[in-house]
Amino acid sequence: MNPSGRPPWFLVLPALAGLAFLVLPLAGLLVRAPWSTLGTRLGEPEVLEALRLSLITATVSTGVCLLLGVPLAWLLARAPFPGVRLLRALVTVPLVLPPVVGGVALLLVLGRRGLVGGWLDSAFGITLPFTTAGVVLAETFVAMPFLVISVEGALRAADLRYEEAAATLGAGRWTIFRRVTLPLVAPGVAAGAILCWARALGEFGATITFAGNFPGRTQTMPLAVYLALESDPQAAIVLSLVLLAVSVVVLAALRDRWVESSR
Repeated sequence: MNPSGRPPWFLVLPALAGLAFLVLPLAGLLVRAPWSTLGTRLGEPEVLEALRLSLITATVSTGVCLLLGVPLAWLLARAPFPGVRLLRALVTVPLVLPPVVGGVALLLVLGRRGLVGGWLDSAFGITLPFTTAGVVLAETFVAMPFLVISVEGALRAADLRYEEAAATLGAGRWTIFRRVTLPLVAPGVAAGAILCWARALGEFGATITFAGNFPGRTQTMPLAVYLALESDPQAAIVLSLVLLAVSVVVLAALRDRWVESSR
């Protein structure tokens, strides 16, 4: 500990530089925002359509992540088997994989000539690329690891004695999972779902690669920002402000959980 109670100067200067580097771009966004016409621009049909599509696809994607990710997190946390570390690494790959690469991978698997997409198209007439369903799949691919990591951590930290007591009283595995395990890890599930939803809402690379950029069908808010930068920069700023506000709300909602987990 520093005897004087003051942080050393060689840490303060880089810290201030890092803070400025992170905060100044956000401040620039707020300064250059068209506040006088903000309400009008938010009411434009293109903005509302992109916002509606983003909210719907992000919510559906989060539902898919919950349906698939919670069982996957339980498998990683509670079912030790050879290769579990490799499986955990594969699950977290989308966190570090460039989203555009994820979109290409989805095309190779689910495209009309893909490994699975070709069969879906010929057998059932189902086409996923460049559709709203494709947006959901792209967002699910990049967002699910956030949920799995959060829920797996909560499962590892949960007290197993409650589940053991329920089993001793004659409860079945499904009853234990539904009545004991899920309530124990509910905060982790909620935190993971919020992070998952926010990540899906902000997804760009995999979406534009796998689903394209079609207004009213696949054009989410990040894609609308990209398109508006060329034709209407003010609209791009307005859309960016909406995404910024969502990010701030998500961080505020999760702050208490992060603070408690660090104690």
